[in-house]
Amino acid sequence: MRQRLAELSNLQQRVIAAIFGVAVILFCISYSVYTFALLFLVISALAQIEFYRLLGLDGNQPLTYYGTVVGCLVSVLTFLVETGIVAESAYYLISPASSMIFLIKLYKKKDMKPFTNIGFTFLGIIYVGIPFALLNVLALRTGTYQPNVILGCLFLLWASDIGAYFAGTKFGRRKLFERVSPKKSWEGSIGGAIAAGLVALALTWYAPELTPWQWYCIGAIIVVTGTYGDLVESLFKRSIAIKDSGTSIPGHGGFLDRFDGLLLAAPFILTFLKLFA
Repeated sequence: MRQRLAELSNLQQRVIAAIFGVAVILFCISYSVYTFALLFLVISALAQIEFYRLLGLDGNQPLTYYGTVVGCLVSVLTFLVETGIVAESAYYLISPASSMIFLIKLYKKKDMKPFTNIGFTFLGIIYVGIPFALLNVLALRTGTYQPNVILGCLFLLWASDIGAYFAGTKFGRRKLFERVSPKKSWEGSIGGAIAAGLVALALTWYAPELTPWQWYCIGAIIVVTGTYGDLVESLFKRSIAIKDSGTSIPGHGGFLDRFDGLLLAAPFILTFLKLFA
């Protein structure tokens, strides 16, 4: 299967992978709160492992699997607390679990830069694990599961990405941030903003869980933070001299490549809704 996909153009690979991936995501989010939580728990774990693997390419030694376990613990606890299965006091488990990172590194005799790698281990939890965990809070912030809110945010993110890709490919002239990402252009960003604006308009009709002005604000947040999220990941990849974060998703690179915008957007969206909803 992978060999056949490899024979296709990059755009064809992107389309096929996107159709399959979107179908799985839509099903899991729509089916139940448990399939939603499981989906993003798996994606979070794979993205965090990918992040640590990339750090390893630059000679670092983060605690790949234990760091990922802590990131997953944050997601699981967030889900259990938000659904009312356990009390908020369960969050205290995160503190000793995180502190174990120091103790584990204490016994790693071959690690010449233990505190650097401790820092990178925590960075994986903060950069990847926590944003995915916040999706549980976003979906359950009213006390009931709201799949349309998650779907709406994803549709806005996808629209922004697709609009930016095609507008940038067709009209891209003025570089947006050439030092970090030479291919990104202002024309692409404007195309992404227009596409996200159209999707936000559609959401005002089909997703009444939020008011029209809230959808438009979330669309603006996603366009800005999604772009910066992509630039941040580009800066990370440039620092270790690689093009894609992986080959897990044909035509799209790795999980970090596909969800980098969401990592930065999720905290801003949740904060906006908590303050203004």
